[in-house]
Amino acid sequence: MQHHVFKMMLNPGCVREYKRRHDAIWPELSALLRDAGVRDYAIHYDPDTHALIGTLWRPEGHSMDDLPNHPVMQKWWAYMADIMDTHPDNRPKETPLIPVFHMP
Repeated sequence: MQHHVFKMMLNPGCVREYKRRHDAIWPELSALLRDAGVRDYAIHYDPDTHALIGTLWRPEGHSMDDLPNHPVMQKWWAYMADIMDTHPDNRPKETPLIPVFHMP
């Protein structure tokens, strides 16, 4: 299993709305992520920088690279685009984070 950690940026003042939308995550999106191999997915918010830190586990043979082409993923990104920093296609701007320490 691979531990994948990344950073996204939330627009200031949008944390309640971001949480509300994720508390009601669409069942078809959850199923899509699970089918792609995503496990134990969490997102944390830093109120000082408005950074969102995502962390998840995925198997070596995951299919996350196919997610941007799926209509459900594209619909979710469009739904979230008004409260996040995104690319023109609504995909969140995401920065992979580099592991520097791990204590098992």
